[in-house]
Amino acid sequence: MATDRQNTGWVDGCRAIAYQCCGACEHIWYFRREFCPNCGASDPRMCTASGNGRVYAMSMVYRAPSDELHPHAPYLIVMVDTDEGFRMMAHGDPLLAIGDRVRARFIEFGGRLIPRFGKPET
Repeated sequence: MATDRQNTGWVDGCRAIAYQCCGACEHIWYFRREFCPNCGASDPRMCTASGNGRVYAMSMVYRAPSDELHPHAPYLIVMVDTDEGFRMMAHGDPLLAIGDRVRARFIEFGGRLIPRFGKPET
């Protein structure tokens, strides 16, 4: 599975979130590494997440960190506990609340394609 050059964890071309799993101890994690952070095994495998989870925490960004992102402020950043068991930070729809079930979709933001969590469509 190919991932983008910026090492973001998204999968090129299919708009999916990638994570890693250890074959030795079954530990899972989000940020790519050459080895398992739990047991040190050197052969982690790449997996694709469902994109589903629950909002763990959130913060509204009123002052963008760069001039390029200033037109997008304010925007919501959320911490999501994914159904696969890892926690990740991403953008979120403004009306989300802690505890909401969410699903990722990909949007253009600041010239990049990024995941943004929102309530699942029914």
